[in-house]
Amino acid sequence: MGVERPWSHQVEAAEAAWSGRHVALATSTGSGKSLAFWLPALTAVRADRAAETLAPGRIESARTRGTVLYLSPTKALAADQVDGLQRLLDASRANDVKVSTCDGDTSFEERKWVQEYADVVLTNPDFLHFALLPNHRRWTRFLSNLRYVVVDEGHSYRGVFGAHVALVLRRLARLATHYASAPATSRTGSSAPRRGIVRPAADDVPARGLTFVVASATTADPAVSAGRLIGVPPEQIVTVDADTSPAGRKTFALWQPPEVLGYEAAQARAAAANDPAADAALAEALLIDPTAHDELGLTSDPDEPATPGDSPERPRRSATAEAADLLADLTAAGARTLAFTRSRRGAEAVATQTQDHLRVVSPQLARRVAAYRGGYLPEERRGLEQALRSGAIRGLATTNALELGVDISGLDAVLIAGWPGTRMSVWQQAGRAGRAGADGLVAFVAREDPLDTYLVHHPEAIFAAPLEATVFDPANPYVLAPHLCAAAAEVPLRQSDLPQFGDAAAVTELLGVLVARGALRRRASGWYWTHARSAAAMTDLRGSGGSPVRVVEAGTGRLLGTVDAASADGSVHDGAVYVHQGVSYVVESLDLRDGVALVARRDVDFGTWSRSVTEIAIHGVRDEEPGEAPAAVPATDPVDAPSDGPTAEPTPGDQPSVLQGASPNDTAHPAIQRWWGPIGWGFGPVEVTSQVVSFQRRRLPDLQILGTEPLDLPEHTLPTTAVWWTVPAEVLEAADIDADTAPGALHAAEHASIGLLPLLATCDRWDLGGVSTAMHVDTEQATVFVYDAYPGGAGFAERGFHLGATWLRATRAAIARCPCADGCPACVQSPKCGNFNNPLDKAAAVRLLDAVLAYAPSD
Repeated sequence: MGVERPWSHQVEAAEAAWSGRHVALATSTGSGKSLAFWLPALTAVRADRAAETLAPGRIESARTRGTVLYLSPTKALAADQVDGLQRLLDASRANDVKVSTCDGDTSFEERKWVQEYADVVLTNPDFLHFALLPNHRRWTRFLSNLRYVVVDEGHSYRGVFGAHVALVLRRLARLATHYASAPATSRTGSSAPRRGIVRPAADDVPARGLTFVVASATTADPAVSAGRLIGVPPEQIVTVDADTSPAGRKTFALWQPPEVLGYEAAQARAAAANDPAADAALAEALLIDPTAHDELGLTSDPDEPATPGDSPERPRRSATAEAADLLADLTAAGARTLAFTRSRRGAEAVATQTQDHLRVVSPQLARRVAAYRGGYLPEERRGLEQALRSGAIRGLATTNALELGVDISGLDAVLIAGWPGTRMSVWQQAGRAGRAGADGLVAFVAREDPLDTYLVHHPEAIFAAPLEATVFDPANPYVLAPHLCAAAAEVPLRQSDLPQFGDAAAVTELLGVLVARGALRRRASGWYWTHARSAAAMTDLRGSGGSPVRVVEAGTGRLLGTVDAASADGSVHDGAVYVHQGVSYVVESLDLRDGVALVARRDVDFGTWSRSVTEIAIHGVRDEEPGEAPAAVPATDPVDAPSDGPTAEPTPGDQPSVLQGASPNDTAHPAIQRWWGPIGWGFGPVEVTSQVVSFQRRRLPDLQILGTEPLDLPEHTLPTTAVWWTVPAEVLEAADIDADTAPGALHAAEHASIGLLPLLATCDRWDLGGVSTAMHVDTEQATVFVYDAYPGGAGFAERGFHLGATWLRATRAAIARCPCADGCPACVQSPKCGNFNNPLDKAAAVRLLDAVLAYAPSD
């Protein structure tokens, strides 16, 4: 394999793991983390194999052959690791180690072989949660001998997803202890575990329990993050973060798309001609992004206003169009390039536009560009991954699915179309360029977004600011409750198990709620799950809102792909346009009950954009903070309001039945209120109700509205936490904001504040939702809400509450410094507004924020 000796950081990590210490390995992309964790893991397996060979007649030798579990957040990364691992085993002539992937794409026959024979299993947290742990009795051999668990790309486990995975890992460790402690004759799920694991071991293998290795990108506080993920104190973790691998030079460009020249003349010609050809010419001048206001559920990724009439006076080319041009130029020049986009639809758009540019030069070159995103069938994903490795594909437009550590050597350049949410992600994506010590080019292409615009003008916010720490809360009761049910279904919960899941008193209290609501049954020996339904089915790790909706071609029955359940209403509703590898289809019918969208192949000159409405209601007891004025905020019913809906809104059935119908998290997080003079700041539990109510057909590429049609789709309710600020009438009046301008001012301030909160919290704007209204029933004042777009909350809104003054000052600066006159995507327009960015009033928003900040405390 060309490796003469390992680097120092690989040796340090491998030796720590070999000695039985948990390891947090946080070095840069391409630094050889894989070798660092495979060395001790494979050595342990081979040592046990050797012991088995030397003592073939001893039962304990066969019983204690070590096993290894590798977890990655994506199937692509697991498949890539298998290829690299097999090369390592072949090079070392270790053909006695049996390695296999096992995930949702694995057949029953293959899965049975893995259960019976595999030494190393590579999978993902979803399979672990939905299949392996609930069916642990079929995995008795594997779990009873589990030596190492490798958690790759640990930095990707943040927010609510991170909390879910942390609890899945606790359930895994509990079952491994259970089987390792049980006598060989009774290793079934019915026997109670005994404490104190003692494993027979080969002479050169330390006798130990389960060892975790968490590998991640460079991040802040890797030991703290890894400890929270696997459920141990940070002091029990060895941190390896000194990267000793060689690194080539990276040229990093902050690229703001240029202003469109001749826009005014093109606009005048279009107005005078008043015909489709002239409108198309204007659209070409604007280069309007067809992904604008994408509610296609492939996740929104707009870069331009909803219509030419909403454009700023000096519009810029869209990030999608600019990235497509750059990708075409790089591909034509022979460079191997990844173009990262913020969405599935964005990846399709960049790939299609790049192919169109290259087709003029060479049809063969155009075929060397493709899109890669979630929702493709497994065989499509595998084919694209292999084509990228072999060089058959030279340019790939992708979502963050390829941000992770898939080993793609020889890449020359990386394009990042839009801020990916965190500095960690930026450097992880950038690390794909110039791997193996070669030089590379990285270009961050800014969208017309307040955060992107801020960053290209403040490079210190990227290059000088510290990396973020991963933030997640496994104690969130909306996350913890269903995992306690799942754990009880696997092996009844005992009192001694509770510290594994958090504070024992808090866990006991939550178990009492689960018993009272019929989810669990309490007996003297512990807590039991007694329902026929799978307890694991109560939890969706990724917040997708249930099983994916299958997209099926009506005429042939061919499965094209899938769409997340939470996105289906806005993306594959009746009449929606669905794009797959550049081919367009129109949805004939959506059946939410069966999870099927029937589509028909059709070439169309229009796209579809859905519209949603959102309501929000405050719940919980209001405790005043010490020294603050009391809050007189009666809780009543929600009202309609302009909104930024969450990207993943669960259906009512997504919540564990034990918590349905209750005010979200009332006891754990009562609403609190503080005051800046007359300005109120609140944080606490809320309930957000959203519904897709209509959609528009818009001609491409000029986005002229062709028609609007109503939709009859169900409401979705999200119990979560929010931060809000209220402005009384006298403050509005003093800021020269009347009843006509208040909705636009509040709405604009809401949009910009959502765009800037990711600077203060480890999230991006897609983790957030917002609502603004000139008179909210609960507060009886003009109110702006920003909420976590996850059940139970994720800590992002709470961060905004505690840093309110800093947050709003940054928001005010971003709006005021934008050169546009009336507002644009770079300041107050939102890429996911459910009301098509109407109404918005930039000037009034600045006056509003000035009036609010006049009462703010100094930093």
